[in-house]
Amino acid sequence: MTTTNAQPQDHGHDVREAVRRHWVLFLIQGMVMIVLGLVAIGEPMVASIAVALFAGWLFLFSGIIGLAGAFTAHRVPGYWWALISALLGIVIGIYLIWRPLAGVVTLTLAVAIYFGAQGVCQLIAAIAQRSVLRSWGWVVFGGLVNIVLSVLIISGLPGTAEWTLGLLFGINLLMWGFSLVMTALACRAHAG
Repeated sequence: MTTTNAQPQDHGHDVREAVRRHWVLFLIQGMVMIVLGLVAIGEPMVASIAVALFAGWLFLFSGIIGLAGAFTAHRVPGYWWALISALLGIVIGIYLIWRPLAGVVTLTLAVAIYFGAQGVCQLIAAIAQRSVLRSWGWVVFGGLVNIVLSVLIISGLPGTAEWTLGLLFGINLLMWGFSLVMTALACRAHAG
């Protein structure tokens, strides 16, 4: 009978140590993201167009890669669906690059639909789990906020498309930047 005194490793320590060693890079990246977030919030229309163009290039490149993959695997089940999906990605990508303003409206509508669907799902989950989830009221509140946001965005289209994506993207960059700055500072403080 062999006994081992294996102690569980602290994987969090490895992550903290890696961030501590490179904290300046995390700090710089966080500060750049904060600045970009503030610029996007200040100029949401420009940021919305940038998001639409970025999405267009992603669709185009993923469609081209998917098309190459479909031609190399033409005997695989689902070949025709993969081919249609790749061609659709290429067409959507070209459309978003060629007409980014129209793409902004479409992407804004998709975001609004997502918010609405997420809100409905939150309401259903909260009501179903109200007997076991003490914070179910907050989940209901979050779901209602998402539904209200969805209705406001959809009811204001196409005008809301001018600022919705850019504003949301800016807030995302800003919060991500703050989290990186705070992580860098916290890991630096625990040096040694």
